Amino acid sequence: MKKWWQVIVLILFVVVLDQLTKWGMRDNFIVGESIKVIDGLFNLTYVRNRGAAFGFGAGQGDLFRALMFLLLPTIACVWLAFLIKTALIESKLLAVAYSMILAGAIGNLLDRFILNYVVDMFDFYLWQSHFPAFNIADASISVAAMLLIYDFFLQLKNKKGNGEA
Repeated sequence: MKKWWQVIVLILFVVVLDQLTKWGMRDNFIVGESIKVIDGLFNLTYVRNRGAAFGFGAGQGDLFRALMFLLLPTIACVWLAFLIKTALIESKLLAVAYSMILAGAIGNLLDRFILNYVVDMFDFYLWQSHFPAFNIADASISVAAMLLIYDFFLQLKNKKGNGEA
């Protein structure tokens, strides 16, 4: 039970931080407004993303958007909860990674259900080349992906050490 509380606290922390930063952008910026934080590298920019990662599918019809950005992610959240339950028994690292993915999914789903778009704000760039803007939820998912890759290599190393690979 203690492990579940740790997972719930992590998920709530990421979701609340994500929603607070998005609320701050909506209340203090006009869409498209940008403030330089580190000249030549990083701006805070208010972006409304109606698509998926990097704006994929933003121009599609309402039915496509409802299926792809509301229904499927909701089903994925249920699946992630199952993965977390399984991972808590086997690997704390996997449980953390799945929890961070779930938290990011919840953060962006809240935006989609409430606003019909996701608020993005972190705008990294080098000269004129901009990485697509993202938010805390996206960052959580990205860090989790790195943890999953790290866990994969740990498992591979353990199998080699046991003569299983």
